[in-house]
Amino acid sequence: MTCQLLFSYGLSFFLFLRADPAGGERPAPPVVPYADRAFWQETHEALPVGKNPDDNQVRSIAVDGQAAVWIATAGGVFRKPVGQTSWSEVPTADKGPAYAVETDAQSTVWLGTWNGLYRYRAARLEKVPGPAAPISVLCAAAEGVYALGPNGVWLVTDQGCQKKDYAIARSVRDAVSDGQGGLWVASDVGVYHCTAAGVRQLQEKKDLLSAYARGLALDSHQKLWVSGLGGVSILGGLSREQALTPEQGLPTVFGTCVQRAPDSTMWVGTEAGVVRYRPDGRRSLLFSRRWLLDDHVRDIAFDKAGNAWIATDKGVSAIRRQAMTLAQKADFFYDVLMKRHIREPWIAGQCRLPVAGDLTRWEPEDDDNDGEYTGNYLAMEAFRYAVTQRPDAREKAARAFRFLKLLQEVTGTDGFFARTIVPARWTTVHDGNRHYTDRQLADELVKEPRFKPVTVRWHQLADGKWLWKGDTSSDELCGHMMGYYFYYELVADEAEKRLVRQQVKRIADHLIAHDFNLVDVDGKPTRWAVWSPEQLNRHPEWAPDRHQNSMEILAFMKLAHHVTGEATYEQHYLRLIEKEGYLDNMARISEQNPAWFIYFDVMLSAYCYPILLGCEKDPRRLAFYQKHMDEWFERRRGDHNPLINFLYAYSRGKAEELNHSAEFFRDTPLDLIDWPIDHTKREDIRLVRKPVLDELQVSELPPPSIRLTIRWDKNPWTAAGGDPHKEREPVFWLLPYWMGRYLKLIQ
Repeated sequence: MTCQLLFSYGLSFFLFLRADPAGGERPAPPVVPYADRAFWQETHEALPVGKNPDDNQVRSIAVDGQAAVWIATAGGVFRKPVGQTSWSEVPTADKGPAYAVETDAQSTVWLGTWNGLYRYRAARLEKVPGPAAPISVLCAAAEGVYALGPNGVWLVTDQGCQKKDYAIARSVRDAVSDGQGGLWVASDVGVYHCTAAGVRQLQEKKDLLSAYARGLALDSHQKLWVSGLGGVSILGGLSREQALTPEQGLPTVFGTCVQRAPDSTMWVGTEAGVVRYRPDGRRSLLFSRRWLLDDHVRDIAFDKAGNAWIATDKGVSAIRRQAMTLAQKADFFYDVLMKRHIREPWIAGQCRLPVAGDLTRWEPEDDDNDGEYTGNYLAMEAFRYAVTQRPDAREKAARAFRFLKLLQEVTGTDGFFARTIVPARWTTVHDGNRHYTDRQLADELVKEPRFKPVTVRWHQLADGKWLWKGDTSSDELCGHMMGYYFYYELVADEAEKRLVRQQVKRIADHLIAHDFNLVDVDGKPTRWAVWSPEQLNRHPEWAPDRHQNSMEILAFMKLAHHVTGEATYEQHYLRLIEKEGYLDNMARISEQNPAWFIYFDVMLSAYCYPILLGCEKDPRRLAFYQKHMDEWFERRRGDHNPLINFLYAYSRGKAEELNHSAEFFRDTPLDLIDWPIDHTKREDIRLVRKPVLDELQVSELPPPSIRLTIRWDKNPWTAAGGDPHKEREPVFWLLPYWMGRYLKLIQ
């Protein structure tokens, strides 16, 4: 039974088939699909204070009873009313640096500044007499508000101001009420517990990771969290019960603050981002410009809705949350896709942001892999149509197919196709035409003897409307063929299938005529699109591509035979297997020399498997492909890649890693800007050279929320990168999502 038939019954769950040792198929336990329920989707709102750097250096933050946000900065005190995005200065006497803001149970706002203590109540600001300036720490308690600074500690109540005779260090950094009339105080020389009975100092190594304490908070079990140099010490009573260091997920030993969220999650601010520790033991990190204006976090506050307000050295970052289902998220991404990522004549790709990170202005941008990624988009629309039967999905799939078809037609050749096309009016494109001097050519040939100098990469059509880009690569054809396959199987009516047959036939005939190479208009194979036995099997320089490229050309010939029914393609397919050993080559993909492995090859294999397993009828070869894909999937299981997982489910009828796929869908940010992300600054992970030897990677797979913006050809383990002048297209999310819907694995 084919996967297509298996997944057509519309059941609430599926009985997947697995091969048994005897060579037959046995029923597997029912797979419970992911039920699409609402989850908290986080987003980041950047709220810089102004152009003055001192104003943006936020030291303390609080939210009042009307949801207005107050901040103390190096330049003074500022306030942002609810629903607004701009800050207004709060005029205190003799403007200068401010250090602390706090709200009490009566919604009075307290301000600690360089020249004393202020409070704001009944829409009136007044200076509070008594506490000696400067006031650097504020703490609201049941008994009143504590004001602390280098000159002492005061308790302010409606009856007046009382100075406390606490023998503590002058370097006070934070304070929190113990809920019983006492006060915990953090300082540069340890933590103090101040009560009516006296003061006890905690500074011993057994109590604290270090004496340098910066932030304090009580968790839901009344354990005291002390954040500072070394990490977080968690105290029960007066002794340390637990420590949080980079081994427990802190990105650095420099802790700066800690706060408890309304849902009892503990938010720990550091000089390298924010870590959240949930009561169920899970943790998550927010860092980089995707989530914070600056990774040096100074303070954290929460509003009644559970949104977090984070003070940084460059302004305020609001981490908002909204209830969202995957279906709603799909609608959001699809809207973004249609607004900014489909360009004429129907190309799915990234867009350029003239101002880094600013989505108010954007421009379409060409990419070497426009054809491949539009092939992914074509597959996505095919699955969307198969699930919904919506006419617009069919129409858009047809438009994407016609663009891929146009890529061949614009070249005026028998079957060669372009990488992409752009309107001739464009003045800027990537990889413009160029001339190589003899010296430059010599340098290139020494670096890579296979180098092909292409002086005319962009060609203009006779009608003057389009420019098309040549030197098309092998990955382009892999992406095209996968798109053709799913369009043919899931969408195309007989008239459209005829067009697909013609397109696949034209390309396959071109490859056969040119000894299985893609030949450009210069009469020579392109730099990368080489599948010829002469090169792959007999030319030493092509050894790195032998195994993967053998798999690809077998898939191309198999698809040509599948859609046309013409025996010639099966004959060439068998000749490559029986005479040239291409199946043996493919069998050794897993043995590839590590120096030759690139992560992109993982996805090129993924594109080919549905074709090979879906079109092969010979039981022995089918069994070979099934085993090959099983082994490939086991090697890639740890990537937690939903496209890999669902292509595997489609091709093998085995649902694996469903929980990880669902977590990917939930955790992926709505923000598609390719913000620079640098994991090399983190102390909680190691830098490694696996799985790709020539790339710097991290020892733990980053979750999507703190990963480089996804494109499936990119290594998800990459340690650093990003370009905030680009917004990526959301097909990377939408394609596996609609596959999961089609397979009934997401309901």
